[in-house]
Amino acid sequence: MTDVSPAIFKAYDVRGTYPDQIDGDVAYRVARGFARVLADLRGRDTTDLRIAVGHDMRLHSGPLAEAFARGLAEEGADVLDIGEVGTEIVYYAVGSRELDGGVSVTASHNPKQWAGFKLVREGALPLSGDRGIPDVQRVATEGDFSTPGGEGKVERADLGEEFRRYVSGFIATDAIRPIKAVLDGGNGMAGPMIGPILDSLPVEGERLYFEPNGEFPGHEPNPLLEENRKLIIDTVLERGAELGIAWDGDADRCFFIDDRGEFVPGDFLTALLAESILAKHPGAAIIYDVRASRAVPDTVERAGGRALVNRVGHAFFKARMREEQGVFGGEVSGHYYFRDFWNADSGVIPALLVLELLSLRGKKMSELLEPYRERYFISGEINSTVDDPDARIRAIAERYAECEVTWLDGVSVDCGAWHFNVRPSNTEPLLRLNLEAFSRDEMEARTEEVLALIRKS
Repeated sequence: MTDVSPAIFKAYDVRGTYPDQIDGDVAYRVARGFARVLADLRGRDTTDLRIAVGHDMRLHSGPLAEAFARGLAEEGADVLDIGEVGTEIVYYAVGSRELDGGVSVTASHNPKQWAGFKLVREGALPLSGDRGIPDVQRVATEGDFSTPGGEGKVERADLGEEFRRYVSGFIATDAIRPIKAVLDGGNGMAGPMIGPILDSLPVEGERLYFEPNGEFPGHEPNPLLEENRKLIIDTVLERGAELGIAWDGDADRCFFIDDRGEFVPGDFLTALLAESILAKHPGAAIIYDVRASRAVPDTVERAGGRALVNRVGHAFFKARMREEQGVFGGEVSGHYYFRDFWNADSGVIPALLVLELLSLRGKKMSELLEPYRERYFISGEINSTVDDPDARIRAIAERYAECEVTWLDGVSVDCGAWHFNVRPSNTEPLLRLNLEAFSRDEMEARTEEVLALIRKS
């Protein structure tokens, strides 16, 4: 029996290095386990399942997707093979065709030697470490796959054009004015996914690394790292562009650079998008995460919406979106969720919405962000390695007991003029701090103060 490392089963997906942790045999076993778990969740036999399979541009993702599809078919499931696509096209396939589930064979923003599987059930609802992934781990590790459980058929389909028509409906395409932009696809899936949409809009400028290439010759596909943003920032400034947009490897996240070459924090972008979305959906619920700037709830409430704070993580966001019928949700990490996209995250829709916002408001990105940058001063996420994360969190809560202390995700402390969240990593002995104040001096002083508590020896 093939050994399946328990280390590959994460909080939000299955991920590890190729080929030592994930290879074709592991993909096959995970697929058969996934089919059995989906069948249990759906209350039906595996032979009644229909499941989408897509993969990113990594050199090993195609072969792994083939092994995964074979595993599904040998459990009796019918497979819709949609080829090399961005992760959100898998979500689109599952939602639009009312499939029982889907998998995106991708390691997202990780370096090229990584591989992985993002698993969703019906309605593009993700499996997670809280529900579903531990069951897949158990079956993949312990299951008897010596004989096929059925003979499902594999059908191939190209959903690219259909997907692009659908997401283009989120904006008034005829309202887009000429915009000079710099676009960095990171040699991931953004180029073929959004490129044809941009070709039909008056968006000019440079496209960097828009061709998928699993060797990542330009830089790693993780725009949250400063070294991976340097080229797009320099190019925006050199070309006098209005905007820069960068995507991660599987293109389900996008990140923005303003006309001054400054990175746009995910919570400020959430606030901007929430305001424009509430103009179309008055009074709707907007979901934001515990790390976010007060810019988000302040903006949402001022625009007449309901601002609802939530745990970090796409599985929790998508469940809350359904529960509250939220029209939009945004995370600091660059995941943006849309009710009309099966509550799933997209890297294409936010890019289109920002182009529409700049066109309708007739302002530069820096001008739209100025009210936030003048009022809200955020530390960004700061990680610290600690020996006992739980004990350190309890000590922090005790130190600030006079403030409002809540425990939705780690500990959140609100002291009125400043507030912060400290939460543990799911996979490492780390504590993550996000802090905000209404002046830069106080933000810096309070950040130093809380970090001293976190890192106390």
